[in-house]
Amino acid sequence: MSETIGKTYDPFDYEVGREKIREYANAVGETNPVYFDRAAAQDAGFRDVVAPPMFAVVYSAGSVGPPIFDPEVGIDFMRMVHGGQEFVWGEPVCAGDTITTETNVKDIYERGGMGFYVFESVSRNQDGQEVVRGTWTNIVRGV
Repeated sequence: MSETIGKTYDPFDYEVGREKIREYANAVGETNPVYFDRAAAQDAGFRDVVAPPMFAVVYSAGSVGPPIFDPEVGIDFMRMVHGGQEFVWGEPVCAGDTITTETNVKDIYERGGMGFYVFESVSRNQDGQEVVRGTWTNIVRGV
């Protein structure tokens, strides 16, 4: 298990579409016009319709999934619970961007009879600018 700490997985590319941003914004109850209307977004200083911050989960999923399901990491899904997510945002993500996310196993440890599996993802846009850095923690009870 601990030999997988530091393991990095193949990058995952996600092309951000205007309609996907709108669908996500509708699904989470956003009403700000910058998430729906290009002119409103440009008036606010964005290149195009901008993604809500938590859209990071959408474009990161293709990179975060493989490490969680990696048999070398060894997560017992029958006893796993979501521990948390933390994000540090950088450059805004807009329609038309291509986001590349890489994920690594940041840490695996035990505490109080539970296993903690911590992954870090870094997402960059097509210009190489970091758009978000995420820390994803899963907890396995009864280790």
